Amino acid sequence: MRYDPPRPAGRLLLTPEDKEAPARTRRLRQLGLGERPEPGLDAFAGHLASLTGAPYAMVNFPGEGGQFFAGLHAPDVGLVVKEDGTRPVMGRFLPRDHGFCPHVVVRHKALVLEDVRDYPRFAGNPVVDEFGIHSYLGAPLIDTTGMVLGTVCAADVSPRPWGRSGLDTIKAAAADLTGRLEGPWSGGSLL
Repeated sequence: MRYDPPRPAGRLLLTPEDKEAPARTRRLRQLGLGERPEPGLDAFAGHLASLTGAPYAMVNFPGEGGQFFAGLHAPDVGLVVKEDGTRPVMGRFLPRDHGFCPHVVVRHKALVLEDVRDYPRFAGNPVVDEFGIHSYLGAPLIDTTGMVLGTVCAADVSPRPWGRSGLDTIKAAAADLTGRLEGPWSGGSLL
């Protein structure tokens, strides 16, 4: 599989280049992750949604071909109505240039966006228009080798004052899950 880094849009690189994508893909395969939905990670995402009060929560393993939500908590029906009257449903795959997790992965740092529309770099992201996402809270899953395996994140269709407590919650969830993924986990319950 070939990894094509993102191209700049004018002078602003909207999605940062992920030089670790090939190595991450290999590491995830070693751990048996990133290729199929995991009931334990779905449960973890549901727990994260409860902790944050967000309608969307994900465990995301970005790879060479895009983003994969091995753990997903999302409403059965989209929360926003598009111009054509349809409601988008969040699936397990997103292109790499959709969403905010690729920024978390490359930065190796948590990202708190209380209203994505306040940030020109993020306001034009496709998830804003397609899914109505207006707030985001994400943290990297950093393993014992220092590699970012992926992210845990929560998102809402309304602006959210996540604040320090939201940041602390998402960082603690990421640290907790990373420890479980590297331990004797076999895809079962993580709670």
